[in-house]
Amino acid sequence: MFQQVPMVEIDGMKLVQSRAILNYIATKYNLYGKDAKERALIDMFTEGVADLGEMIMSLLLLPSDQKMDKIALIKDKAKNRYLVAFEKVLKGHGQDYLVGNRLSRADVHVVELLYYLEELDPSLLAGFPLLQALKTRISNLPTVKKFLQPGSQRKPPMDEKALEEARKTFKF
Repeated sequence: MFQQVPMVEIDGMKLVQSRAILNYIATKYNLYGKDAKERALIDMFTEGVADLGEMIMSLLLLPSDQKMDKIALIKDKAKNRYLVAFEKVLKGHGQDYLVGNRLSRADVHVVELLYYLEELDPSLLAGFPLLQALKTRISNLPTVKKFLQPGSQRKPPMDEKALEEARKTFKF
């Protein structure tokens, strides 16, 4: 439709736009809440993940002399804003998952963010036992566990060589 990727062919449709794809798949597989209230919470949590995730992804494009300051900012926001908030949600309702006490796309997005943060600084999750438990719980789901295995589709953090190749390919 918009001549772009990602594009997913599913149920006779060609879907583009990441959020549209994710929302459709989450709805289809019951990972998007049971009602409008739960969907709003899931959206709120996933948008929070996206905010911090975009900061992390922007590191790839920064000149090396600016990276340390940006990393310090990301680490500060992660520990003092985002991780605190997610931990508080889990503690507040005493359930295993962020919304409705069942797995949702919000849980998957938070766990993906936790992996990114650990790649940035393994000590960032210290002091967040409920998030660590969520990460373990999600990571041990059979399909997720398979995805996380070496040689799977999950890609390692981008290095300078891969970044240079992406710059050439996408002309940025």
